[in-house]
Amino acid sequence: MSGQTEAKLVYMANQIARNLVHEPHPAAALADHLHAFWTPAMLRQIFAHLAAHGEDGLDPIARTALAELAAGHAPPPQTKATDPAHHGADAG
Repeated sequence: MSGQTEAKLVYMANQIARNLVHEPHPAAALADHLHAFWTPAMLRQIFAHLAAHGEDGLDPIARTALAELAAGHAPPPQTKATDPAHHGADAG
């Protein structure tokens, strides 16, 4: 795993956190988003990066969300994008 890939994942998590800041529970919304849309490999990479380099550079919302996911806590759907009641089940 390259440092460039890790830096991109940190950047992406921060960017998504900034977009979700106005949600009622932004850290839960981010955790939900990452759980729903990031691949397991992406999550493993960012967790490995955090284990090796700490949380420097992460937005506080991203820190909280990633800590929840790392602890195995996946929140229930937080937004219309991740709630099957709003968009139906996976067509696959």
